[in-house]
Amino acid sequence: MKIRETSLPGVLVITPTIYRDDRGAFFETYNEREMGDVGLPRQWAQDNFSLSKKNVLRGIHYQISQPQGKLVRVTHGAVLDVAVDLRRGSPAFGRHMAMELTGENAEMLWIPEGFGHGFLVLSEVAGFAYKVNSYYSSSAERTILWNDPELAIPWPIAPEDAIVSAKDRLGAMLRDAEVFP
Repeated sequence: MKIRETSLPGVLVITPTIYRDDRGAFFETYNEREMGDVGLPRQWAQDNFSLSKKNVLRGIHYQISQPQGKLVRVTHGAVLDVAVDLRRGSPAFGRHMAMELTGENAEMLWIPEGFGHGFLVLSEVAGFAYKVNSYYSSSAERTILWNDPELAIPWPIAPEDAIVSAKDRLGAMLRDAEVFP
């Protein structure tokens, strides 16, 4: 397993070693020793899974209390995955990083507490699995508007083609959002 830093402090890319043969492939999706040694949680509260069709855009979500760290991966298909630093005291506040996650490359992204998260489905269908280190709380959930110009996320989709939930359409602009200290 290879673990590398991204342009955002604390956000990590995890590339598993994939063992392939004529039967298929095998890789570890979590290894407590290796991941725990670089600061990922050793205990998790929930495992979650979503199935989405092409052009579905989910996010940008976070929990202001009971913040969640997320270990995200794509089981099949492809997404553009985005993390946004929402820690007002951070030198990277308001910055984002984006990368393509696919079922084929099996890369994972660790998004610690204090970051918002969203993704856009690039393939016809994508399975999205993620572990979180704190339970979901609807009263703590917040949403930043996915296409807030201040974030300048280069989503590869026209706004009118994005399939977005009602909740996500009503997301706050970063300048008005409740964020972390």
